[in-house]
Amino acid sequence: MSTDRTGTKTRGFASMSSERQREIARKGGRAAHECGKAHEFTTDEARAAGRKGGEAVSANRSHMSEIGRLGGRRSAGRRAVANQSDGNQSTAEQVAVHGHTPVNHENALADDAQIQPQSQ
Repeated sequence: MSTDRTGTKTRGFASMSSERQREIARKGGRAAHECGKAHEFTTDEARAAGRKGGEAVSANRSHMSEIGRLGGRRSAGRRAVANQSDGNQSTAEQVAVHGHTPVNHENALADDAQIQPQSQ
């Protein structure tokens, strides 16, 4: 057993190295398949599980709006980059068409946090 982890006891699964944990888990998975006790999803079971997970995520409206906003920024950024490489639109035209200049994809969420609502 490995004692390289600080703050853990010297026994038990959590105190083992990641490699040793994987080795033990791998053996357990193989044994379960060999004796026929391992569960394998059918297509219908997998579909139902995916639907259930999607419904759970979709229930969080703020999360959905955040990922939708990020996706919109990325897609607008790709269009703007494509147009720039073709030389089709100036920055002013991009703002008129897309409502903003191309965004840095890596910092899209950080940029979003800095944007203040416009007063009308």
